[in-house]
Amino acid sequence: MSAQPRPRRVVVAGGGSAGWMAAAAIARTMGRTVSVTLVESDAIGTIGVGESTIPPLITFNRLLGINEATFMRATQATFKLGILFDDWKEKGSRYFHSFGLTGTDHWSAGFQHFWLHGRTRGHDAPYDDYCLELAAAMQSRFAHLPGDAVNYAYQLDSTLYARFLREMAEGDGATRIEGRIARVDLDGERGDIAALVLEDGTRVEGDLFLDCTGFRALLIEGALHAGFDNWTHWLPCDAAIAVQTPNVRAPVPYTRAMAHDAGWQWRIPLQHRTGNGIVYCSRYLSQDAALERLLGNVEGEPLTKPNVIRFTTGARRRQWHRNCVAIGLSGGFMEPLESTSLHLIQRAIIRLIRLFPHGEISARDVAEFNDQQMTDMEQIRDFLILHYKVTERGDSAFWRFCRDMAVPETLSHKIELFRETGRVFRRNEELFAENSWVQVMMGQGITPRSYHPIAAKLRDDELDKMLTGLRDTVAHSVDSMPEHAAYVARYCGAARPAAA
Repeated sequence: MSAQPRPRRVVVAGGGSAGWMAAAAIARTMGRTVSVTLVESDAIGTIGVGESTIPPLITFNRLLGINEATFMRATQATFKLGILFDDWKEKGSRYFHSFGLTGTDHWSAGFQHFWLHGRTRGHDAPYDDYCLELAAAMQSRFAHLPGDAVNYAYQLDSTLYARFLREMAEGDGATRIEGRIARVDLDGERGDIAALVLEDGTRVEGDLFLDCTGFRALLIEGALHAGFDNWTHWLPCDAAIAVQTPNVRAPVPYTRAMAHDAGWQWRIPLQHRTGNGIVYCSRYLSQDAALERLLGNVEGEPLTKPNVIRFTTGARRRQWHRNCVAIGLSGGFMEPLESTSLHLIQRAIIRLIRLFPHGEISARDVAEFNDQQMTDMEQIRDFLILHYKVTERGDSAFWRFCRDMAVPETLSHKIELFRETGRVFRRNEELFAENSWVQVMMGQGITPRSYHPIAAKLRDDELDKMLTGLRDTVAHSVDSMPEHAAYVARYCGAARPAAA
């Protein structure tokens, strides 16, 4: 009887959301074909502010067989239907980027074309009235509807999520080693990573190493020098401060992003507390002034000390290099404006599992992984830049810089195409759907100059029936939903944490 081949040794460097999402997914998916070892130190903190998510996390959890109510109870989670943007177009303005569809598309043209034509025929209802998720969010209502009719995500405690996944990963055979990484040993002949050496001398050998060490990027950059593309000339914010407060009102099913004269602030309500933070450009606002502004705009007394985070927006040039794959912040950073941090982690993990090597690592697999990762990040980058570039604000040096800066051609083309024709095209499984681009571009002040001629095909009575019917359906569905906080309490209510 021939001996079974030794399981491929996967070593995860670092814990937090990235490390434990990777360990849990690989241990559960790959089973006995791999051994998973995660190295982390309790002495090293995690960023821990990835509280707002987007809908693909639902798919990730389902792939791992996670019960939604159990997960939400464990992470103090609430539901999220989108993001409310205050003061981005101009001071006093407001718009909502929802996760749902607006109206009904035709295969030849999105709903915005029919709405734009309707405006020329006397229909003055706002675009927002045709979106179920948006209307429900503004009334603070939520329910699961038949046929997964509601598109949603979660607002959660990412530290608790990592803890939840650790328990699952260890149950599936993953091993955790406590310790700080002192050095990374390379194979002298191949140049690959051979082992992690801890401060106590423990040597952790592996075949495939996942760098989940956050901004430090100890493996992918510190040891392998993969390179980094800096995007701060397009996304100039380079610092954030986060603090938690108790809930002073019922949690709403959306995140708030409130622009200020040098960046923006977030407010994310969980079941029993709220995550708050300020993102800013240090060229235009000092840390002391940013902290004063943040603390002056929170609701309730802070529960935690302010957590100051410095960052550089950009992407690692090679996120899979030799036998090392960067997962999470070690692979690059996108400011949290559209809640993409956990999404980029899960995309990298799922992509790695799909390209998981059987034997020797394939250079073609590595190239494909890197190309897809960079495409994801560039598309998200463009969507984030859109929020800053398309603005009517000129009240501060920061906003004048953003309004006047040159942007990538990929984004410039998308903006001008929509401005001229109302059209949006997605490419290569792009994350943000057509409706996301439409909501943000119109919310930031762009009204298309024309629309698809097929919209004019409808007679006035047909157009009236279509638009009125869509609005009535949305209104009826929202009226049938319970209040969000009551639904959360019934579906996945968590015990209130003990006072510190």
